Amino acid sequence: MRLLVLCSHNSARSQMAEGWLRHYAGEFGLEAEVCSAGTEKTFVKPDAVAVMAEVGIDIGNHTSKSLDELPDSWNFDVVITVCDSAQAACPVYPVATRRLHLPFPDPSGSPLERWRAVRDALSEFSRELVYRLKAGKPLSVAALKPRNSR
Repeated sequence: MRLLVLCSHNSARSQMAEGWLRHYAGEFGLEAEVCSAGTEKTFVKPDAVAVMAEVGIDIGNHTSKSLDELPDSWNFDVVITVCDSAQAACPVYPVATRRLHLPFPDPSGSPLERWRAVRDALSEFSRELVYRLKAGKPLSVAALKPRNSR
């Protein structure tokens, strides 16, 4: 299974989601290749690395990538857009690719408390997504939306 998290800059939300999805895939025993990319390439924000390290997930070696830099960038089972601009710019994937759009607030320029809130919402989303993929349950935005934002 191949999963892609797409955001505008691949610097914060998509990087944290990639870390969480890899974590939960390992926890639930889901064989998955998890990638993240941006509609444009920038850099991974230090606050994203810091708040993920607080929960024991190291994304310090992640790099910002554009979609063009991913291997086999047209072959994903699930493509998740985590911001509205990425959804608008997301290319059309083959019919077999499941697309999900679940926007999360951009914590850039905010205090660490805001980063932690976004991190925790991404954790809840990622855990439910991996659980549903492993169990063969249907995917829907309503089922995947973090509780505090339903």
